[in-house]
Amino acid sequence: MEDARLDHQELVEIVEELHAADSLEETAEQVIAYLCETLEMDAAGVTLLRGNSRLETVAATSDLVVEVDEIQEKCQEGPWLSSDWDQTLRVGDLGRETRWRDWTSGLSERGFKSLLAVGLPIQGRRIGVVSLYSCVPRFFDEDDSALAHLFARHAAVALVRADREAHLQLALDSRKLIGQAQGILMERFGLDEPRAFEVLKRYSQHHNLRLRRVAEMLVQTRALPPMV
Repeated sequence: MEDARLDHQELVEIVEELHAADSLEETAEQVIAYLCETLEMDAAGVTLLRGNSRLETVAATSDLVVEVDEIQEKCQEGPWLSSDWDQTLRVGDLGRETRWRDWTSGLSERGFKSLLAVGLPIQGRRIGVVSLYSCVPRFFDEDDSALAHLFARHAAVALVRADREAHLQLALDSRKLIGQAQGILMERFGLDEPRAFEVLKRYSQHHNLRLRRVAEMLVQTRALPPMV
């Protein structure tokens, strides 16, 4: 890889854009767009590792990338779910890769010949993977890996920030919704705020529904589900 691919100022601007992205998805899309263009790859994706060996493809340049992630999750076989590699996976010839046969067969069927993947690290833990696919055999050198890792480190921080902000917004929205539901109960039945909350909580436990969902139903229908 030539150093001229990205000069210092270009790299600074790209990193600033990553950290300024409005959402997790936008951050991930920027990462794979930059890497695909710079490393001249045919497809790319960002996959997050969720609980219970669940994979979430948060960005992909092609539906084929989503499909190969789905193969891993369905078969519970593949590099994203494996500890059999460190933070870098370079496969110049997928046809010769024998560790994950179902997954590599799926890649070959979709026309992919080579793969460069790097982990998204946070505090020494891999929270996801940036994957880059080529439809022609490729040899990936240390410079290619270094550039992918550079983006991955910044992307990991930006992705965690975006994810936390999304959860924070969801929590704020839930609090607002529950407050609206409490207000309806207080007005209709003359309850005080703590008592109205206890009513919502009781319905939540009785119907095995999240408190947010009970509040949402009450706000939308102006009625609670029957206690049967």
